[in-house]
Amino acid sequence: MIDSRLLTADQLGIRLEVVNGLSIWEAQPLYKHQKAVERIAQTIRQRDENCACVHAMDVYVQFPNGLKRPDISIFCREPTEAEQENALTLIPEAVVEVVSKGYEAKDLEIGPPFYLSQGVKDVLIFDPSTLLVLHVKHGGAKRMISPVDVILQCGCLVTI
Repeated sequence: MIDSRLLTADQLGIRLEVVNGLSIWEAQPLYKHQKAVERIAQTIRQRDENCACVHAMDVYVQFPNGLKRPDISIFCREPTEAEQENALTLIPEAVVEVVSKGYEAKDLEIGPPFYLSQGVKDVLIFDPSTLLVLHVKHGGAKRMISPVDVILQCGCLVTI
């Protein structure tokens, strides 16, 4: 018999995020969710040479006021070797979240204001069940229907 007190969160099938001191536990994503993340990640591309449009999927990012694990983080440069050894401290230019059933509030209500307050310029949220794409940035939010091309402030282009 396995003593569940000795298992890590990953081994238990859960992941932890901390937002402004609030701990949020979430089940590991399902196949359908991960396929949507993978499909979106494959569409990330440069529009100009100002940003390399490097992306990382499902990695911890240590923000000034919390620890999050965006489905996709988009950076203008590759994290350095030293930055890759722990949770990333490089703030993403943009994040993409794919909504999972039962976690709509986390992705639609908690995530966007947190990300913007931490320096992320574009927050994209995709709900595969409704095809809603929400693009949140300072100055407002725009609702669209997938599939749609979205130009990010950093100069990257992503199809959701």
